[in-house]
Amino acid sequence: MKKQFLTLVLALSAIIGAARAQDAATPDAAHGKIIYYKCAYCHGLLGKNGPVGPTLVGVIGRQAGSIPDFPYSDDLKGSGIIWDEGSIEGFIQNPAQMIQGTRMIFPGLTNQSDAADMVAYLKTLK
Repeated sequence: MKKQFLTLVLALSAIIGAARAQDAATPDAAHGKIIYYKCAYCHGLLGKNGPVGPTLVGVIGRQAGSIPDFPYSDDLKGSGIIWDEGSIEGFIQNPAQMIQGTRMIFPGLTNQSDAADMVAYLKTLK
């Protein structure tokens, strides 16, 4: 009886641990919205360009450097990037490494989970 109980406890622990790991791996758009406020000063909110950066509303699927009359760097405009989840996540983790001549001076989000959460939030901005 003790052996069966111990086996059951171990099995339940494994299931709970796997569920917690899955939750941690699922991007959280609500947390991404909080993190976005680090970006909002430069990029603006509600579809308007900010004082330094372009709007991020509708950024998923948009070609990099494509908002008319915004003064992008030549390197960003010529990058050929179409912003998707992976390219945005890579860019916000280290903008200067991904596009060497970018004008974005943000040092990047070093926490990969924060970057994934930010991308989840950006996907909601349409």
